[in-house]
Amino acid sequence: MAAHAAAGRVRRFWGLCGGPSPLRAFATIIPRVSQVDNSSDFLGNVPHRRHPGVLHLRSVRLPAELVKAAQLLVEQSTVHGLKDQVVSLTNYLWSRKRPLEASELQRRGQQLEQQLREKVQPRTADASSPLTDAEAEKLQRRVLNRLRKTTYHWEALRYTDELSLVYMVARLDGGFAAVSRAFHEIQKRVPAFAPRTLLDFGSGTGSVSWAAHGAWGQTLCEYLCVDSSAPMLALAERLLQGGSESPRAPLFPGVYFRQFLPVSPKVKFDLVVSAFSLNELPSLAERRETIQTLWRKTDGFLVLVENGTKEGHQMLMEAREIILGGGDKVVHDPREAHVFAPCPHHLPCPRLNPKQPLPCNYLQAYHPLPFRWNPALKEELFSFLILRRGPGAGEEPWPRITQAVLGRVQHVHCHLCCADGSLQHAVITARRHGRDLYRCARLSHWGDRLPVTTPHGEAVPGE
Repeated sequence: MAAHAAAGRVRRFWGLCGGPSPLRAFATIIPRVSQVDNSSDFLGNVPHRRHPGVLHLRSVRLPAELVKAAQLLVEQSTVHGLKDQVVSLTNYLWSRKRPLEASELQRRGQQLEQQLREKVQPRTADASSPLTDAEAEKLQRRVLNRLRKTTYHWEALRYTDELSLVYMVARLDGGFAAVSRAFHEIQKRVPAFAPRTLLDFGSGTGSVSWAAHGAWGQTLCEYLCVDSSAPMLALAERLLQGGSESPRAPLFPGVYFRQFLPVSPKVKFDLVVSAFSLNELPSLAERRETIQTLWRKTDGFLVLVENGTKEGHQMLMEAREIILGGGDKVVHDPREAHVFAPCPHHLPCPRLNPKQPLPCNYLQAYHPLPFRWNPALKEELFSFLILRRGPGAGEEPWPRITQAVLGRVQHVHCHLCCADGSLQHAVITARRHGRDLYRCARLSHWGDRLPVTTPHGEAVPGE
């Protein structure tokens, strides 16, 4: 699978299989941090491996009822070459890009025209002189051919009954794992949050509702699943009924399916989710309108999840800018937006370097659907963004660990996204930073937060 192979490459690159040599000359040692030692009551009786910044999950399992329902649907299907179709769809979804905007296409065409003009027009002619009809036609053909070869051709996916089943086999488990990790972040940091209503935009197979039921099933009483594909909604409903062909009572109540978002601005939800759906929108204008609509519907948390690729991360940063930048002419809730995770700041993402942009992504291990071609354990590489209504007062601006932690002899390498909007490579030692902080860092994982603060809430500077 493309996502699984990419996750393996990321793990190897960041040193989980040996890793890059730790060049301390290029590392930043965190100065002037609050010392954390055995007498500070920083941990109390909590062991280091469960320090307050720990957010990772060991592995995620699908609910047994959902696994049985998915297996039953596959047994009842007549799809041929299911494994090959699953591999093909997985690779396609992983490499999928946003549709190119008309203005960008026009810019590229003009740039190509300038580059190819010299090849079409004789060298003896004046470069500023107009082309003949034959030369202009030849130039236009060359520009169009080059654009076809170099431009990504986006097209909308039409989910039939068969393609919906293939999507379920390919993405039900990985999507469930990524969303479960995002929900775990809210559960761990805001244990008092008890949503009663959920809106899932682009609900697909309904994995978001299953994950939300596992997290907050005792309080959730309404799950609204919105998807433009009628076959996909029918498949999600059958999964909820245990895979039975005949209508049965759902495995948990309160789930409703529809093809369009609620129109009334007064209808709001405690938890709003869009998982792997933004790339299905045909233009920036529609993405902007959809994101603003989802934010208007949000009363508590808005959770966005996409592939852990450059494209997925850039779409999330695009959504972050749309919401934080305001610009929504219709404001029904005066509470401001606050970035809850993974960013510890509201500043531009430091990974969106124009020269070499890198995705901000995370790994989540999970047990896939038990089909013969699946291994016992897989990893989902994903990007996520959680926004919350309100100023976010009282939340610690702890830095986020953005790569695998590298433990070496008597020191630990941590790559951090800090509250001042910078990326830092921190080398932490017990002698300089205290035994507790050193042990916490050594036992932390990619995606955790490191409990480090400066004396007066200042940004952590480089040495």
